[in-house]
Amino acid sequence: MSFDDEEPISLSSHALAALAEFHAEKDAHEKTFEKLRTGAAPRAGAGLGVVEPEDEDPVAEDADDQPLSMAAFTEDWNESQFWFLDETAFALADQLLDGASSSSTIGVVSTPSVFIALKNRLRFWPIQDRPKLVLFEHDHRFSVFPEFVFYDFQRPLQLPAHLKGSLDSVIIDPPFFSNDCQTKFALTGRWLVKPKSPRVIVCTGERMATIVDKLYRSLGVYATTFEPAHAGLSNHYYCYANFESSTWDWRSDESD
Repeated sequence: MSFDDEEPISLSSHALAALAEFHAEKDAHEKTFEKLRTGAAPRAGAGLGVVEPEDEDPVAEDADDQPLSMAAFTEDWNESQFWFLDETAFALADQLLDGASSSSTIGVVSTPSVFIALKNRLRFWPIQDRPKLVLFEHDHRFSVFPEFVFYDFQRPLQLPAHLKGSLDSVIIDPPFFSNDCQTKFALTGRWLVKPKSPRVIVCTGERMATIVDKLYRSLGVYATTFEPAHAGLSNHYYCYANFESSTWDWRSDESD
């Protein structure tokens, strides 16, 4: 029998509806990216030292904008991308912002959901008070933001020289539970932070506790009681940090 003799394939109404929904979501994501390309830079520019007109309200202008969402950035599981739930992302962002000022620089290393949470929080800060953000990320989709700096953990120190020792606080979320990946991310983190009293947060698996303790010992990083949550990941995650806060305490043996 030739292919010409075969009946055309027909889809059920449910399959057609699912296909239509898929295309609608794809179109929505493309429109969102276009808006980000044209609008993200002006919104973020104030945090990077861009001067705004004096007759404009520095808070109201940004507060009227729609908040950013990770929904526009679908997870790529092949790249081990698992976004934090909003509650987790905002909790971590708030700790990075605690005590920050216009003279502060906050680094976000492979943790884009926290970067988005930071951007949303800062929409309501006066422009002149906002810290600088830097997003170190391998996924070029996030290059729509002016804070984006390409980062490949296989080349942990291949970064702009002026960023060495520039961060007042940093959050790091290595994508893979391997000693090699954790070690290279730690090398990057230690290279980026200021030598005096930086705030350091590391989010990774509970089973990486021993290597995290070894890699970040010089920065005083320990496991905390806060457990980051993801939408589609069941691995037991820990938050490690070099400070206690209203959100977490140091984790004791009894906490396990």
